[in-house]
Amino acid sequence: MKKIEAIVKPFRLDDVREALSEIGTVGMTITEVKGFGRQKGHTETYRGAEYQVDFLPKVKIDLIVSDDDVERCIEAIIKAAHTGKVGDGKVFVSDVERVIRIRTGEQDNEAI
Repeated sequence: MKKIEAIVKPFRLDDVREALSEIGTVGMTITEVKGFGRQKGHTETYRGAEYQVDFLPKVKIDLIVSDDDVERCIEAIIKAAHTGKVGDGKVFVSDVERVIRIRTGEQDNEAI
């Protein structure tokens, strides 16, 4: 099993969710996050005062999938989140040793 974490632009969330649903992904967790990388920040003006916005709003998508589904999920996320501009995001993949569904006690692939 693998954990896929994707950081994407907020306006791409619905496209990513839909792309993952189309390939059969049934669950995910969404978190609103802020950060910066190569995109850095930008300057905005509010009530006549200029200020630096260092951390930009992003959305983090977490999902646990079987090893067989990893590449399809990554491809779906990249295709749906891609705009071609700086700040499109990143995808991280890590191993998951164990999953337990609290309600039923199911474990590992049955719990996904």
